[in-house]
Amino acid sequence: MDSESDALSIPASRVQMESSTAFYDYHDKLSLLCENNVIFFSTISTIVLYSLVFLLSLVGNSLVLWVLVKYENLESLTNIFILNLCLSDLMFSCLLPVLISAQWSWFLGDFFCKFFNMIFGISLYSSIFFLTIMTIHRYLSVVSPISTLGIHTLRCRVLVTSCVWAASILFSIPDAVFHKVISLNCKYSEHHGFLASVYQHNIFFLLSMGIILFCYVQILRTLFRTRSRQRHRTVRLIFTVVVAYFLSWAPYNLTLFLKTGIIQQSCESLQQLDIAMIICRHLAFSHCCFNPVLYVFVGIKFRRHLKHLFQQVWLCRKTSSTVPCSPGTFTYEGPSFY
Repeated sequence: MDSESDALSIPASRVQMESSTAFYDYHDKLSLLCENNVIFFSTISTIVLYSLVFLLSLVGNSLVLWVLVKYENLESLTNIFILNLCLSDLMFSCLLPVLISAQWSWFLGDFFCKFFNMIFGISLYSSIFFLTIMTIHRYLSVVSPISTLGIHTLRCRVLVTSCVWAASILFSIPDAVFHKVISLNCKYSEHHGFLASVYQHNIFFLLSMGIILFCYVQILRTLFRTRSRQRHRTVRLIFTVVVAYFLSWAPYNLTLFLKTGIIQQSCESLQQLDIAMIICRHLAFSHCCFNPVLYVFVGIKFRRHLKHLFQQVWLCRKTSSTVPCSPGTFTYEGPSFY
């Protein structure tokens, strides 16, 4: 794994650990000695896992989108956030086939090298931004319900989602600027670009987790004094989604920080860090298929909607030859599908 690898930066099977600057010559020579031991593990695991994650994410998130559009009230700000999270996960999952094909060499040229890394950044930042805003919204709804009375208008929904996507695009621009094709690999062209990207990712991650932690401490303190089952269900699902995100991405961000080369390491420790980086990256990149599974296990209404959807599909298959299928009716059951 390149010391300057992130997302699409380096084909995993070409585990090149050389840095693009002379400042890390010591790190480079050790890396080249250690690289062959992790190539096979990285290539096989990437192809198998990313293929599976791509299929699961495509099916799972498409089902979530279908349930939201068909059965739910999209005037709910929380449902809008869930919908955008699905879009972000689908965007990320579409990068996985590119990562699989890039195991041998980058063949799509300089423009798509920049473009795909920018898409990675947009998906990464939009996910953490929407999770943070969902938590803040839930915090205001539980702790200070009156303060949320004016934020459910169409104008507010459009403004919030537009700002999140605009901010995600803005902060992903450096990922595009500092990437280029070098020796048939899509990678960072400047070491300071790699450092800036790593630090930016980690700062946003830690800042968002700090805000989320504060909000949930206040939410839990308030919920201990109330018996609203609806509030408990909503908070439980959002909390589960946030915890899953943190557990998926925290190890990746930590190992990515260690890969900056700030700490000089032996050949053995570099090899261990490479293996850890592969495992943590696989865990983080698999996150795009986790949320639909969490909705099934934690979201009561979502399970009911999904069951009804499958029943409709089954009935349509049985009666398609004789009676045309009815599209079903919308039944409003509350502001969100928890």
